[in-house]
Amino acid sequence: MDVHPQLLRALRAVLETGSLTAASERLGFTQSALSKQIASLETAAGVQLLRRGPRGVEPTEAGHRLAARAASILDQYDAAQRELDDLATPVGGRVALGGFPTTAMRLVPRTIARVRAEHPSVEVDFLESSTPVQIRRLRAGRLDLALLSSGEGLPGWDLTGIEVERLPSGPLLLAVGRRHRLARAERVAVADLADEDWIAGRGARGEPQFGAWPTLSRPRVVAELGDWSTRLGFVAAGIGVTTVPGLAAGALPEGVFCVEVDDPQWTGRELLLAWIGALAGPAAAVRAGLRKEASNR
Repeated sequence: MDVHPQLLRALRAVLETGSLTAASERLGFTQSALSKQIASLETAAGVQLLRRGPRGVEPTEAGHRLAARAASILDQYDAAQRELDDLATPVGGRVALGGFPTTAMRLVPRTIARVRAEHPSVEVDFLESSTPVQIRRLRAGRLDLALLSSGEGLPGWDLTGIEVERLPSGPLLLAVGRRHRLARAERVAVADLADEDWIAGRGARGEPQFGAWPTLSRPRVVAELGDWSTRLGFVAAGIGVTTVPGLAAGALPEGVFCVEVDDPQWTGRELLLAWIGALAGPAAAVRAGLRKEASNR
């Protein structure tokens, strides 16, 4: 099967977002153009890849299998392009750092500012994505360093051949609005959260999202929103509460307060810094900056 890489990107975007509309917005195409790309891919493959279901577009078994292959193909394609770009324009002191969204709220920008101040010749390119995407990018050579989330409620990531270092991350916290009954509390029992309205995260299928407290059996979710600023805006307005990692505690908007939760059933998650091979020069400087900022929260 000889197809343009864009057709594979189109399929992967549809599967990750669950709809042609969301996928077209992500890729910057009209929905009609994206539909034509999928049709071209189905023609080349000789099988149906997608079908419309009650919750949007659903992949066929062939669609699932091709998308799994596409992820690996596209990662290798991007790695080859990056190597060619490096030959044409040596990156010198450039470091590619990846992190999941909440690392971008405080830890990553403060680290970049620190590195710029201490090492003006080092440039940091930040790529925000989920942990599984970062692991793929790290293996494909698209990242030099990656901040990963690991622990309870998450899959057991395959980190074979990847070096990891644990960084301080703080506990999972409850975020409430200024008028909420718990806004001035320093600590609450998990049982006190049973009747709360929750604002949950919404992202690509299979990706973990912050939202209701993880050990509550039947939380009442009143909204699912994809963007952190939107979620926290709903919290500030008193529409509901949500969970935030300790990493984000110092970057919450005005009108949102954090409360610690006593929950003996929750063992928590870890923040991992990952890389492949030996670290030296610019990458080592960025690693040192991350360690300092993670410890200075």
